Order: sequence, then C-alpha cells, then structure tokens
Amino acid sequence: MVQNAGPFPQAPESIMPKPTTPRGRPPVPSPARPSAARPSRPGPARAGKDVRREEPREEPGKLFRVAGLSAVSALFAHDAARVERLFFEERLKAKTGDFCKAMAAARKPYRMVEADELAKVAGTVLHGGVVALIAPRPVPAFDVEAAKRWAADGQPLLILDGVGNPHNLGAILRTAAFFGLRRVVVSDHPGQALPSESAYRVAEGGFEWVELYRAANLPTVLKRLRESYRVAGTALGRGRAVVTDPAVLARGERPAAVVLGNEEDGLPPATLAACEDILTLPGTGRIQSLNVAATAAILIHALAKPG
Repeated sequence: MVQNAGPFPQAPESIMPKPTTPRGRPPVPSPARPSAARPSRPGPARAGKDVRREEPREEPGKLFRVAGLSAVSALFAHDAARVERLFFEERLKAKTGDFCKAMAAARKPYRMVEADELAKVAGTVLHGGVVALIAPRPVPAFDVEAAKRWAADGQPLLILDGVGNPHNLGAILRTAAFFGLRRVVVSDHPGQALPSESAYRVAEGGFEWVELYRAANLPTVLKRLRESYRVAGTALGRGRAVVTDPAVLARGERPAAVVLGNEEDGLPPATLAACEDILTLPGTGRIQSLNVAATAAILIHALAKPG
C-alpha cells in the first residue's frame, strides 16, 4: 500500500481547497505562499543581467516545495527527517516506494495524486512527478578557522557575492555537486540569493551534496582567508595583472578561493580590493561576458577536478 490519507499542503484558495487534518494528528505547517516581490538593491555583476527574481524569505515554521525525482531522492538519501509531506504521480509509484516506507515509519503524510493535483501542490507543472515539502535548513555562518582546516586538505572554495538570481544559485550548486566541490560560501550582500524553491528546483539535488555557508563582512573575511587560501576575484583587468587560466590557481601551495559577483556590475570594489589575484576568462569579444552560472561551471571544473 503506497498511499496514506495525509492532508494536502495548503495552496492558494483559488486553485486548491483547504486541507483537512485527520483526527488526532496535529496540523502540519503549510508552504509559504507567494507574496509581492520587494525591490532589492542592484548587486554587482557581469553583463548578462543577473537580476534577482525576488522570492519571499522563508518564515519560521513554513515549508517549501522541492520537485523532481533527483532532488527528492537526494533529500531522502541525506536528510529524510526534513521531509514533512510527500506527493507523487502513479507513474513514479515504484521509484517512490522507499520514500513512502520512510514517511510511514516517521508517521508523516504521503499521497499518490493525479497530475493536475500535483501541479497545484507544486505550484508549477514542471514538478517531475514528485514533490516533497521540507523544513528549510538555515545557512550556517562561515568560520574562517574551520576554513583553515579545509585548506590544509587542499579543498578549494567558491564564494558568491551578490549573485541574486535563485536560478543561478541552483545551477551553481548543481555544478558543484557534479564535480565534487564540497563547499560554497555566499556573502551577506542584500541582493544575494539564498536557498529557495526556485533554487532547489534548478539544483536537482545539489543542495544535499554541497555545504552552503554565509559570510558576514566579506572583504574582512577574504583578507583573513588569504592566510590559507589564494583568493582570486573574477573581473576584467582594471589595471591589475590578471590570471587567465584558472588551473594556475589550483597548482599553488594554497588552494584557491574564487569569488564571483553578479552579471551587471561585477564584484563590489571592497571585495575586489581584498582579493590578491584577478581572474579573467578571455573570450572572442563577440559577447561581452558569460552567465555567472556558466562562469562558475568552468571555474569549478578547473579547481575541483582530480589531479
């Protein structure tokens, strides 16, 4: 038996009726509803318009939706306790059997539903046949002392400062997971994207394989980080010598910590000044720059590949 009579998650009343709670079972928090977008200060970027698609901040006790078999599988493999509800189409009944067993053992609701109902749960038709509702995981503070231990093991870092589009964040986490980069750091820039439903959807499970940290006052952190990492900011030359081959950074005594800004203005001046190297990926000049997620993919491949 793969169905459980647990309640549906709450969705906008215009598309879905209010759920009922089985007798004797406490109500389960519902996913955060969309709210009006709030304008954010444009963050630094490279051309290609990394315009942030503002999403509501996750509120304590709220759940958000993770869609797609890869992302949901990663959740159950790494932290099944975070999954509060599970919904899936009949076509994925066999592939979600173990998920259902885990939900039943935890006494949490799960249900097989029709495609149109799953679209209402997911808030999109691009749900891949399965949706999990999870408790958002806080992003821990970045610890420079811990980073010294990572550097001793030769582990590179990727740092994002003002990358505001959640789709770019998700794509970067997906690439990091694919190539085995273990950690990504984001700054406290007001435009910086954080984990969200959109980012999870694009990451295809990457958030479960990569540890994400948040650094306050990034320029100060980078200056301290230079004791154990070779810190390189990505930008045009701007009068300073540049590194055009990211593999060069991987061959030094210190592992590389590469900092990416958004696509409109690049890195903030204070962040760039705190970097000891400037890294540039030269192109033909026909297009001014790469999308930040594409740039990150090239750098991650160069820094994290074996040997």
